[in-house]
This record gives sequence, C-alpha cells and structure tokens, in this order.
Amino acid sequence: MKIELVAAENIKLNLLLQIYEKEFSSITEKFVNEDGTFNLDVDLHKTDNFLLCESEEIIGFCVKGMSGGRHDIYEFYVIPSKRHKKVGRTFVQEIFKKYKGVWQVRQIEGADQATSFWRKAIGEFTENNYQESVIEDEYWGKVTRQIFKSL
Repeated sequence: MKIELVAAENIKLNLLLQIYEKEFSSITEKFVNEDGTFNLDVDLHKTDNFLLCESEEIIGFCVKGMSGGRHDIYEFYVIPSKRHKKVGRTFVQEIFKKYKGVWQVRQIEGADQATSFWRKAIGEFTENNYQESVIEDEYWGKVTRQIFKSL
C-alpha cells in the first residue's frame, strides 16, 4: 500500500471525487451539472489530499482539512472491490499518525456504512478512546461525529 500526497489539480483525484459524489447522491440528493459532473463540497486547494495506491493502481483517496481547530476528514473513499479488507482502516490510520492533535470525523445522516467504518477505524486506532455525538451541522444537518486525539 502506498499513500501519495497530491495537488488539488490531480486529475485522478478529481475523477475519484466524482465517483464518490455519485455514490453519495442518494443521501445528499445532489444532481449532476449540465456538464455531467457534481459540484464538490470542498476547496481542494485548502486541504491535504492523498491517493491510496495498491500495486500502482489507485484504490482510494482522503481529503484532510482543518475545522474548528481540529484535523478533519472532509472526504474519504475506497473503491467497492477493496472494502471490508481493512485497507481503508490502515490508510486512514496512517493519516491520523501523520497529523498529531485533536481530530473529528463526521458522517451525514443515512451514511450508516460510513458510520460503522469510522467507529471501527477510530476505535482500533484509539483503543476506543473517543467521544461520539449526534450534532446539527450547519451545512449537512444531522451528523454523527467522533472526536479523538492522535498522540
């Protein structure tokens, strides 16, 4: 597994973000633009962007930013054929290790598989030393949020 920091203009990252937006559109109720693309919810020029590669093939990405003084996972995706094989957990835990301090991860209402994934990944990373709450997010509405520290 190789983790690669990439620029906002990376074509492969942007293509994967479109797949991600399509997959979540049943929850977010987004529609495609006239050009067939989805609007992104994040400015990739203000984030640290990572591609996850396995045997030179891209299998996922992570968009990491800061929110309210905390490290924050803005977007995270692993292609369906690689899910349930712990590659996503390993990927995100490497990013948690890279950025020490307080973290938060949020999942929108209805993203139950994502919430399950984050509970496992964060629980394993922190030995279940994290707080979880349901909050009202200004942009997304009701979200599940985990807060923890990376030491």
